[in-house]
Amino acid sequence: MLDLILRGGRVIDPAQKIDAVLDVGFAGGKVAAVGADLGEAKDIRDVSGKMVVPGLIDLHTHVYWGGTSLGVDPDEYARWSGCTTLIDAGSAGPGNIHGFRRHVIEKAECRVLPFLNVSFAGIFAFHFDVMVGESQDLRLLNPRVALKVAKEQADLVVGIKVRVGAGTSGALGLMPMEMAREVADAAGLPLMGHLDAPPPSRPDMLRLLRRGDILTHCFRPWPNSPARPDGSIEGDVAAARARGVIFDIGHGGGSFGFKTALEMVKHDFLPDVISSDVHLTSIGGPAYNLLVTMTKLLHVGMPLTEVIRASTINAASAIRKTDRGTLQAGLLGDATVLELEQGSFALKDVMGETIVADSQFACRGIVLGGKWWHG
Repeated sequence: MLDLILRGGRVIDPAQKIDAVLDVGFAGGKVAAVGADLGEAKDIRDVSGKMVVPGLIDLHTHVYWGGTSLGVDPDEYARWSGCTTLIDAGSAGPGNIHGFRRHVIEKAECRVLPFLNVSFAGIFAFHFDVMVGESQDLRLLNPRVALKVAKEQADLVVGIKVRVGAGTSGALGLMPMEMAREVADAAGLPLMGHLDAPPPSRPDMLRLLRRGDILTHCFRPWPNSPARPDGSIEGDVAAARARGVIFDIGHGGGSFGFKTALEMVKHDFLPDVISSDVHLTSIGGPAYNLLVTMTKLLHVGMPLTEVIRASTINAASAIRKTDRGTLQAGLLGDATVLELEQGSFALKDVMGETIVADSQFACRGIVLGGKWWHG
């Protein structure tokens, strides 16, 4: 007998090209089957009228709660946002990832996987009242130490993270990213690059990203926006996609603009991954959580199936994980039950521009490790 069946929901699993009313069964912590009538189980949940999707994966979060100033509680956030896997985007560096592992990751119920920040202290001074870019001080950048720790923590670390821009690397410009590039190559890991206001410029930064690397904050407003003033796509951005760079939303408190998003979607340049960049100063708005970010992309014209794809299998692929992101039998028993709640919802970008949507994603349940976890 199965442990759990989600009965009668609209199953949307882009990785398997499934969009149909079906049951989803779980046993032994894994997905057991997806089918028309899976019989009986120890626990049966009626999810008719709702969507059942693979467990949502938020590729850009900051959940080193208590160990960094910007961290939020992972389990609390996961329940609120419908996520089963949270990817921490470089909150911890070589000097403090051990504490992140022991005090947060190993104690969390949801799944947490980190990018390792190339800066020794990680993102150590990110707050409403104190803001110091961790890539501004050359004394904190030691590629040998970063590589050593990345290899020691290879069972946990999914990539290398670096932040560059006027607010994060300052006078060092691209140097921290060049160092991170070397670390990522030596470790055999993807590089996630953050770019804020220039300098450096977007073209200079993008040339350091290769196939399988991730540009986060990909729909940021001007300056360093991927869209030209006339709305067309910048040439270096199109070239980066052509060579296999992954484009991730990473909404956050300063990195998503409706004007940019509308132009990019209009020109059929959809993000590969949708993520929230949730942290201390964005969880109260304008990012809020992954579901709100997904809602924004839906209402700028991204098709529903592509929104789900960008929040499940594409996010899993970006961190090179083949055990999640789809409801394929034998994989991790993670699923999210969603509903498009109807009403009038004001959605705001980082520039203060507001659009009013007639629906928004709402979490109605989470299955984690084959068991009903929340809902």
